[in-house]
Amino acid sequence: MIGRMGARDELQAMVTGFRLSAALSVAAELAISDLLSDGPRTIDDLATELKVDGDSLLRLLRALSAVGVYAEFDGSYTNTSLGEGLRSDVPASLRPLARLSQDPTVWAAWGHLLHSVRTGENAFKALQGVDVWEHREAHPEQNQIFNDNMAALSSAVAGGVAAAYDFGELSTVVDVGGGQGALLAAVLAKNPQLAGIVFDQEHVVGHTAPIGSSDSVAERWSFASGNFFDSVPAADAYLLKSILHDWPDEECVTILRACRKSLAPGGVVLVVEGLLGLPGHEAEAAFSDLNMMTLPGGRERTEPQYAALFAAADLELTRVIHTRTRLSILEAR
Repeated sequence: MIGRMGARDELQAMVTGFRLSAALSVAAELAISDLLSDGPRTIDDLATELKVDGDSLLRLLRALSAVGVYAEFDGSYTNTSLGEGLRSDVPASLRPLARLSQDPTVWAAWGHLLHSVRTGENAFKALQGVDVWEHREAHPEQNQIFNDNMAALSSAVAGGVAAAYDFGELSTVVDVGGGQGALLAAVLAKNPQLAGIVFDQEHVVGHTAPIGSSDSVAERWSFASGNFFDSVPAADAYLLKSILHDWPDEECVTILRACRKSLAPGGVVLVVEGLLGLPGHEAEAAFSDLNMMTLPGGRERTEPQYAALFAAADLELTRVIHTRTRLSILEAR
């Protein structure tokens, strides 16, 4: 029972948290933080450039200023350190994530969470009739936002993952489901002896090394497209970052078996995921687990659950390396 007004206020803020998500999504869609990157601007100025209703924009920015995303001075608004994070040109920008939340099908799926809890079914597919991957392939604009978000999220952790694992005895690494190749680029930059391939579906995979990659990385970077349920390019190391959590157990084992089949003798499979119950990241992992249940239909897992997936694919979990990020590296041989 809530016995303190402070606790009640905290719970009310949790219950109404969707309103803040919606406001941030609109600000991201309008690229307001980009427009404020050069300094304060008035509501009239912003409304004219954005071609939106000035009074409604004022109300939006007033709300976001109240929670510290923007700041108001003498009738003009400017970015705070939080607002800077929504700029499209900053490293690991959160603008794509906020824009992704603007997709009506994402809102609807989360509104259908009770269906998943009652039935165990995937909320998105129950509503749309197709899974998130089929939906994104059929909607290129939303697919691009999703790809941008994955690249931004990967860039935020890539350096920590690359620094945590010793690739010294390996020669070829495939970033399975690697999208635009942000993680692969970081690994290649750290390990000059490595050649790398980013592997993903044709409508997802990056065809050139990420912007900002060195000439050395670009020379050792290549791409291939295909279906990781069927086969993956041969290599002595596979990276699977935030891949298995998208899928139920049976599909995960199929992906791992495809890697096992093409793995060079003495090679490794490196699964990079957040772990349920990891100290300091409990809430983040638990809510990510709900996101997996609601949208792609997968789940977050514990270390023993990943060990069981490896065993089912004729692999053995040999060690777990915790990085300086929220993600851990599960090494299997």
